[in-house]
Amino acid sequence: MHPRIHAQNQPDTLALVMAGSGETVTYAQLEARANRGAHALRALGLGIGDTVAMVCDNRPEYFDIFWATQRSGLTLVPVSTRLKPDEIAYIALDSGAKALLISDYLTDTALELAKARTSMPGLEHILAIGEITGLSGWGELCAAQPETPIADEANGARMAYSSGTTGRPKGIRMATPIPGSDPIVLLGGAQLFGNLYPFGEGTIYLSPAPLYHSAPMGFTTAVQSLGGTVVVMEKFDPEAYLALIERHRVTLTQVVPTMFVRLLKLPEDVRKSFDLSSLKAMIHAAAPCPVPVKQAMIEWLGPVIEEYYSGTEGSGFVKVSSEEWLKRPGTVGRVITGKIHICDDEGNELPVGEIGTVFFSGGQGFAYHNAPEKTASARNPHHPDWTTMGDVGRVDEEGYLFLSDRKDFMIIAGGVNIYPQEVENLLVTHPQVADVAVFGVPNADFGEEVKAVIQPVHWEDVGEEFAQQLIGWCRERLADVKCPRTIDFEMQLPRAETGKLYKKELKSRYWP
Repeated sequence: MHPRIHAQNQPDTLALVMAGSGETVTYAQLEARANRGAHALRALGLGIGDTVAMVCDNRPEYFDIFWATQRSGLTLVPVSTRLKPDEIAYIALDSGAKALLISDYLTDTALELAKARTSMPGLEHILAIGEITGLSGWGELCAAQPETPIADEANGARMAYSSGTTGRPKGIRMATPIPGSDPIVLLGGAQLFGNLYPFGEGTIYLSPAPLYHSAPMGFTTAVQSLGGTVVVMEKFDPEAYLALIERHRVTLTQVVPTMFVRLLKLPEDVRKSFDLSSLKAMIHAAAPCPVPVKQAMIEWLGPVIEEYYSGTEGSGFVKVSSEEWLKRPGTVGRVITGKIHICDDEGNELPVGEIGTVFFSGGQGFAYHNAPEKTASARNPHHPDWTTMGDVGRVDEEGYLFLSDRKDFMIIAGGVNIYPQEVENLLVTHPQVADVAVFGVPNADFGEEVKAVIQPVHWEDVGEEFAQQLIGWCRERLADVKCPRTIDFEMQLPRAETGKLYKKELKSRYWP
């Protein structure tokens, strides 16, 4: 299925609802807007195989541009709105983008990039999504185009960039456009998700995260492929999120564990005041979920909580239902695509139950764009077809995967391996803790020691007494060596809307 088919069969069905503004787009309108976008891209001189980068907040144009590129044989590169101008310029240059579309949400960034365009050879156009004085407008260009399909349609592709927590972001290309290929096909994500979750023409999907991330973009466009309605939040707010589920009778949604935490910290009477009975599945991914947090979510909403573990690289896909998880708390599930291998630091496969780097075989092959050394580092030295996303974990006798942490974040204190995620998962359950980051800092005797940076629920709690209380609370529940020796406080931790913690930003303050 495809939005064009739905535009023919159910033209007045809503393809999109913007939660804040209330703006709606029907399938007939989406088809017309995508066709105008495809003509606009051709008017810019972009042909099959060319690349377009887009930096955009959550707004209807996101879907216009997505579906325009995917029917005109172009590669779309979604770029985070959190990035600085030089980081965006790097992605535009590295991806070989010929056009950069940037939202008026980032007017200053757009103007700075326009001034620096000579440093991005190959970038021929910078257009504003919205209105930015001095830049040509994407909307004006589209308005002058016909609503019929372009003559040379072809299936497009996407290239996603990692968030760059350890150096420059890495590009991951998903397919290559082929001249003459039929663009009216079911997206790969729709094929996968449609088989695993309750997707279909009656689906009402609520998306609370930025669309530039792979999962939100993959899920929302999969829903539109299959004829459902997508409700997009411009920005996540826990109480507004619950109100939207009730108002729109939402059947499906995807969140991240930090959203669970914020939902659970709402007063109980507020949480219970909303009718959430329409929900068939609340899917979470992107970061490990503390066991008590997930238990509380299942107790509240019932067995509609679904989890998966995967990555943009597409190495493998692991899934677990509420029923399975309750029998094995902490697991992220069993593999659906590919096969799991747990390996030591030399790449040798470890026995069942031992902790090591998680590799997948038999999944989607990938290579990092223009980065052969990074591609090589993600492959097993003995089995080049085994790839890793850098996570550490173990597999039990039944094949259920339990993650420990990112390999890059492991703390080695006096020869003892400490996984910060375990400590974070505990501390975030403290009623006075809103968010937490744990990492290693220098220690003259042991090499590293455990440091925690806490975002408190109430800033007036901050002080040495509260820090010592948290350290003692932690030591009552974990081995001393795993517990933080010191705690600092921040008003707001640097975390993406998807829940990913930018730990490098914090850790760099403590290391020379």
